[in-house]
Amino acid sequence: MPKLNIGEINFYYELAGQGQPIVFIHGLGSSTRDWAAQAAYFSDGFKVVTFDLRGHGQSDKPRGPYSVPLFATDIAQLIKTLRLDPAHVVGLSLGGMVAFQLVVSFPTLVKSLAIVNSVPEYRLRSLKARFDGLRRLFIVHVLGMRKMGQFLGKQLFPKPEQAALRQIFIDRWAENDRWAYSAAMRAVVGWSVLDRLHAVRCPALIVSADEDIFPLSFKRAYTEKISQAELVVIPNSRHFTTVECSEAFNEVLDTFLAKQA
Repeated sequence: MPKLNIGEINFYYELAGQGQPIVFIHGLGSSTRDWAAQAAYFSDGFKVVTFDLRGHGQSDKPRGPYSVPLFATDIAQLIKTLRLDPAHVVGLSLGGMVAFQLVVSFPTLVKSLAIVNSVPEYRLRSLKARFDGLRRLFIVHVLGMRKMGQFLGKQLFPKPEQAALRQIFIDRWAENDRWAYSAAMRAVVGWSVLDRLHAVRCPALIVSADEDIFPLSFKRAYTEKISQAELVVIPNSRHFTTVECSEAFNEVLDTFLAKQA
């Protein structure tokens, strides 16, 4: 199990394939395991790099506080240490936020950007949004991580034929450290790089599920702020598009990366 020490934190990572590097950044509560379909697909022509963010998977889990810029700095150090720059960077949900932060803070490290079901800012502007955030913290600290996985699993994988996938998700969610998980949740609240998107100069792909939790209208609006960005919507999918519709997603990403070659 390869690990890299960065700033007294040990980060777990995996490498597969040869070629231009692609760095995949997972979402909140997830790990390298969620990129299995992408690692298998893209390792034929690329060097695929997956790793666990601090507080996740097999990386160290300090209690925090965490921040999106801190996550991005961790990734920047990983890219530099493994001599991957510039790399294609792909981020899902929280990973997309971290990817946005990475490209505005360390632009020379990013060759192209792919953002999946994510946004460049996270502000709790409504009472409903604040209530949802408090409810999640209550579930995590009172009912536990398995209950949180069950709560989310019903939303992410609601179809009867997704029962096995939903159970895998729940079991993995139960492995999370509740303190690190809540620190990662708090890290995104109030964060924004929306007003810095005009500075992004690399090609960018914005991927959205048609039933994602983040509004498609917002994605259209912020895509227009990036000079070389395109938006692709994947139908019949939800927030975990990369797992639920892995074949469709891989084809979209492959087409985008082929343009960069």
